[in-house]
Amino acid sequence: MRKISFVLLIVVGAMGLTGCQGYNRMVEKQEAVTSQWGNVQNAYQRRADLIPNLVNTVKGYAQHEQETFTQVTEARAKATQTTINPENLTAESLQEYQQAQDQLSQALGRLLLIQENYPELKANQNFLALQDELAGTENRISVERNRFNQLAQDYNAYIRKFPQVIYAKWFKFEPKAYFEATPAAQTAPEVQF
Repeated sequence: MRKISFVLLIVVGAMGLTGCQGYNRMVEKQEAVTSQWGNVQNAYQRRADLIPNLVNTVKGYAQHEQETFTQVTEARAKATQTTINPENLTAESLQEYQQAQDQLSQALGRLLLIQENYPELKANQNFLALQDELAGTENRISVERNRFNQLAQDYNAYIRKFPQVIYAKWFKFEPKAYFEATPAAQTAPEVQF
């Protein structure tokens, strides 16, 4: 009887240790996803911070394009007001956040098209520098979103594996949503010269 109790104690102890390790790893992975979400938001904020400078530079050259400037300013305001709690990274909340960012991207695209109508704007060093910064920022956003998806995938896979799946349910570790391409991104842009 003592041997059975001793073996049972060892089994329960081993399960407890693996449970603690599994819980701690889930916390680490969840925090990595949350931290990376902060990096995504930081990249979007960088873009939002650059937009007033870009708008003012272009505005100086193309005063009669007021509607485009208004759209960019409104889209920027909406994009910076739309936030997500890192604890609630659901597909729906990410989609709402992405819609606001997509509206801003479309407005920026219209703003950058203004340069085609104003050749002297292309020669302005401030505009060219801001355009390069904006392109670099868009690249950073893409990189940070990709890293976020990788960490979310790692976390989601971990909490679905045995025995973590048991502890994940007990401690309410929920899967994180991924960034996905918008339907408009499925169509290649048409370049015309």
